[in-house]
Formats: sequence, C-alpha cells, structure tokens
Amino acid sequence: MDRHDWNERYRTRELVWTATPNRFVVEHVGDLPPGRAIDVAAGEARNAVWLAEQGWRAMAVDFSEVALGKARELARSRNVTVETAVVDVVHEPLPGGPYDLVLVAYLQLPAPERATAMRHCVDALAPGGTFLAVAHDASNLAGGYGGPQDPTVLASPASVVDLLGGLTVVSAAIVERPVETPDGERVAFDHVVRAVRP
Repeated sequence: MDRHDWNERYRTRELVWTATPNRFVVEHVGDLPPGRAIDVAAGEARNAVWLAEQGWRAMAVDFSEVALGKARELARSRNVTVETAVVDVVHEPLPGGPYDLVLVAYLQLPAPERATAMRHCVDALAPGGTFLAVAHDASNLAGGYGGPQDPTVLASPASVVDLLGGLTVVSAAIVERPVETPDGERVAFDHVVRAVRP
C-alpha cells in the first residue's frame, strides 16, 4: 500500500489499530529509563502515546498525515504531548536525533526498502540507546494468523540483525502473539529484535 492508500485507510473515525500499546513494546521498554524516543511508521501512535505516559519525550513519524492527525488527537485525549512529523523513512533520515529509543513496530517492507529504513533508524540512535523492532515474522505465513500475506514484506530475526551494523544485539527471537477472532483465539508469529548502540 502506498501513502494514498494508507491515508484513505486512516480516514475512518475509529482507530485502525487499538489505542493499547503493543505488548512487546511494553515488555522490552518498560525497564528503560525515559529519555528521547522516536516511533517510526507510528500510524496513530499508540506506542508513542504510551511512551509519553511513561515520561519519554516522544516523537511519532509516519508517511500518512491523516494517521498523524489521529495521533495528535489520541495524545490530547490522554493529556500527553507527542511531537509528530510526516516522514517516509525509506526516503528520508529521521529528524531530530539522536534518540535514546528508536522503535519500529510492524513496518513491513520489501528487503531493499527495509535495509534503507533500518539504516536510517540505526543512524538516529544515540550512544547507549536502544533499538527495538517488532514485526510480523516470515514464519507467520505457514503457521500463524493474520498479517501480510505477501512474503516479500516479511522478514526473520536474522535478516533484521544483518541490517544493524554498529549495534550490539541483545535479543532476536520469534514470539507468539495471541489474537482474538470470531472463531476463538489464534496465534500469530512475530519477531522482536532488541539492540543497543555501545
């Protein structure tokens, strides 16, 4: 989907995604001291809003200006401040760095675009900062529920690690995520990669 398609998807009154932060973001970031954070391809910025609630100075970037409008509304409704900027991370560096946390949640791109986006994310990370990527895993196609059905936009933990030159990998694993469906609970397979800049 391109920028126009995402803008149209975000034009609905309701949130496209939940307002609740991603469980893996909470798990991996909850123990970090607050600092400056950027939520890349943030959409409606549920994770950036949660970060702001935890005391982070949060920036949300996305290539959809409609999504970022909803992000600002969500932040106002929670009485927190989240900066926003329209950025296409495939074509532009991240603004305002360096950051103590660079978060990339469910940015599903073909390999060449993924490599460029990850380079921009690594470049924006401060010394001692944490990089966290959460995404639908390639293994989800064969045995998981939901997510993109296009194998070209699905990666593995190892393929993400290969893009993180200069960082020290803390963990890189495939994780299970329960999903409630009309037919009962199903399981999706994601991957979570956490790294730090020495």
